Amino acid sequence: MSSIMTNSAALTALQSLNNTNKQLEITQSRISTGYRVATASDNAAYWSIATSMKSDNKALSAVQDSLGLGAGKVDTAYTAINDIKDQVDLIKTKLVTARGASKEDQQKIATEINAIQAQIKSSVTNANFAGSNLLQNDGTAASDLKIVASYNRTGATVTIDTINVKSADTQVLDVAGTGGIVGGLLATTFFDPSAAAVADTAIDTALGSVETALGKLSTGAASLGAAKSRIDTQKSFLSNLSDSIDKGVGSLVDADMNKESTRLQALQVQQQLGIQALSIANGNSQSILSLFRG
Repeated sequence: MSSIMTNSAALTALQSLNNTNKQLEITQSRISTGYRVATASDNAAYWSIATSMKSDNKALSAVQDSLGLGAGKVDTAYTAINDIKDQVDLIKTKLVTARGASKEDQQKIATEINAIQAQIKSSVTNANFAGSNLLQNDGTAASDLKIVASYNRTGATVTIDTINVKSADTQVLDVAGTGGIVGGLLATTFFDPSAAAVADTAIDTALGSVETALGKLSTGAASLGAAKSRIDTQKSFLSNLSDSIDKGVGSLVDADMNKESTRLQALQVQQQLGIQALSIANGNSQSILSLFRG
């Protein structure tokens, strides 16, 4: 039945065209933003999960920055403490040479030891990174280095793990510069043949102090080395974890651009056909007028 009051064909064509236009708008939005789920209205569950994971990834990025800063401090201290250990080894050899030597020879050795002592002080002072010196501190727990190493969230519960370096293990010198692992070795009276030759018994006592210092320096270097190794491992792990989270979030919310571009072309064709169908349906009403022409 043809009716001039209701054009059913035109209404159907219009509904189809509106639906095509709506789908075309969605596809164009995905292509322009790159997201399949850009807002909560697109998919509330996926959007909520992706938002939480993106927030966690930002926290992981901050942890990586903390590890980078901590790595700089530990690497600097590790390099310096190994240099200091080598310098203390040199003092050891000089003391062995000084045993049984004449006063004049010991004075020459003392000059060499004084130069080594100055180098040790310089190494400690220069082991400074970002205002922190792990080799010269007060040796208390308050001075321990704590590096943020991980961010863990379970529901609304958040925990932070740290990599700790005890200041007592790495205190090569105290704040005053007279105590710590090598404080005694740097005293002016440690080896002083200026007035008389130093007796072998005194040299043996000094060698005992050197051996004690070397043992503590090895402990400090081991502590820093272990922290360095853990930092490197954690940095690599967090980098991989961050990439995995990005991939997971992407699989939830990212648009498949190949798929969307193909869909765009199909919808554009459907839109053109819909417009033509609507035009034909509207033209059917005009054909009724020919029935009334004489």
